[in-house]
Amino acid sequence: MGIPRPDARAKAVVAALVAVSLLVTLIVWGRQDLVGVALALLCVLSTMIAAVSVAAARQEDEAEPGVTPAGPGQPAGGLYGVDADTLESLDHRETVRALRERHRGRGGSAAREGG
Repeated sequence: MGIPRPDARAKAVVAALVAVSLLVTLIVWGRQDLVGVALALLCVLSTMIAAVSVAAARQEDEAEPGVTPAGPGQPAGGLYGVDADTLESLDHRETVRALRERHRGRGGSAAREGG
């Protein structure tokens, strides 16, 4: 049994707290040597991690829970991902004919415009 991975919000909160604590440490110490530069770089890094984690949390909120991603090379959603051969095997002749006519219409109009 493994440790559960924290979600994006938890990562954002932790990274923001780290960034604030490093910034406070930099201000209080006021060091202008290698340690100060290292603390400043760590502060920038943790701020960037917090920003990316917030963006990931927002993206998770906006994602539709019921939509499954399409396979590679397939358009997202609907019957547009079904090709003519699949429809033929299901014996929907009218649907296959309409799909082919629509496809020929696009290709024919593009060929007429280009030439």
